[in-house]
Amino acid sequence: MAAVALDDVPSVDIMTELLRRLKCSSKPGKLLILIGPLGSGKGTQSPMIKDEYCLCHLATGDMLRAAVAAKTPLAMKKPSCQKGFILDGFPRTVVQAQKGTKIDKVMNFAIDDVVLEERITSRWIHPSSGRTYHTKFSPPKVPGVDDLIDYYDSKGILANLPAEKPPKEVTSEVQKVLSS
Repeated sequence: MAAVALDDVPSVDIMTELLRRLKCSSKPGKLLILIGPLGSGKGTQSPMIKDEYCLCHLATGDMLRAAVAAKTPLAMKKPSCQKGFILDGFPRTVVQAQKGTKIDKVMNFAIDDVVLEERITSRWIHPSSGRTYHTKFSPPKVPGVDDLIDYYDSKGILANLPAEKPPKEVTSEVQKVLSS
């Protein structure tokens, strides 16, 4: 990576970055997992968690799944991941969870199916594959999620969040969980 000439960077940007790094230096590291269906609010809450706790958000696509499965620190080498990370969408099975890194907290974005259907009726498209789903006639299959919830609950690190609430209320719940 080429060095950046600081003369070309506005002073306000340098100060903002220095303040961010100072704030992050006092934050404890956290390794988090977000579990919940599409539309439950994981993507809405992730930026707040990422910024507030200086973590790296890893929405697990094929590359990350392959890197984690191969136990390569590929994603963890990013400077933004040095204080920890938020995994969204991985692990998918208890076996994957058992083979993974020790996790500090798992947040299950629990949401009533009726509320969920209202939220996402028009957005059942899988971005990576282009597959489309319909909530009643062709729902996506997510095997293992309930097993994962039971697994993390048995380890005492699961927090069930009322994901049907407005985003600000869910943010408040997330902050309570992460401050305990």
